[in-house]
Amino acid sequence: MGAVKTKRMPRAVREQQMLDAAVRTFGQRGYMAASMDEIAELAGVSKPLVYLYLNSKEDLFTACIRREATALTEAVRKGVDPGLPADRQLWAGLRAFFTHTAQNPDGWSVLHLQARTHGEPFASEVTAMREEIVAFVTQLILAGAREAHHDPDLPEREVAGLAEALVGAAESLAAWANATPGVTARQAAATLMNFAWAGLGGLMAGRPWSPPEESEAAQAG
Repeated sequence: MGAVKTKRMPRAVREQQMLDAAVRTFGQRGYMAASMDEIAELAGVSKPLVYLYLNSKEDLFTACIRREATALTEAVRKGVDPGLPADRQLWAGLRAFFTHTAQNPDGWSVLHLQARTHGEPFASEVTAMREEIVAFVTQLILAGAREAHHDPDLPEREVAGLAEALVGAAESLAAWANATPGVTARQAAATLMNFAWAGLGGLMAGRPWSPPEESEAAQAG
């Protein structure tokens, strides 16, 4: 009777196992404290195999950032139905964002904390992801504003700053929600909608807030 042959695991599957282990380790221990030995053990492979597949600790960390960034942006895009009103689209996008970051706390830690604090090229990877999300939110708000104002030529710059502020608030709120027991993704999304939509809703209705008039001397200061 011949020996039983063990089915060889496909490279792509084994590589995802390594990335799963690396994201968990980097997310919980931090980039500097994480060791390749620990990652290999958690993945159930040898350390030389990790190096064979992913070259170095730096390359492994970069691969983790790219995978988690792609997953987050795809989750937000898939969560939005373009046929819904502007506020419902924003609500759906925020819920998708907070649901994903809550379900993947180690991945969010890699993106929001670790990658940003260890210099280039890691920070650039996260910046690219953030710019994609900001661009998506900008277009979402812009479409609603143009419809509300009946002005298809409303300049993008009118809402670009709002998108930046909204994404920044979402990032901070996700970190807080993940660190605060009992806060659900729905609650986090509702908090940000209550904070943001009062202003966005006024903009959509043609009632933007305006700063008070100031003297020329005060403006110069």
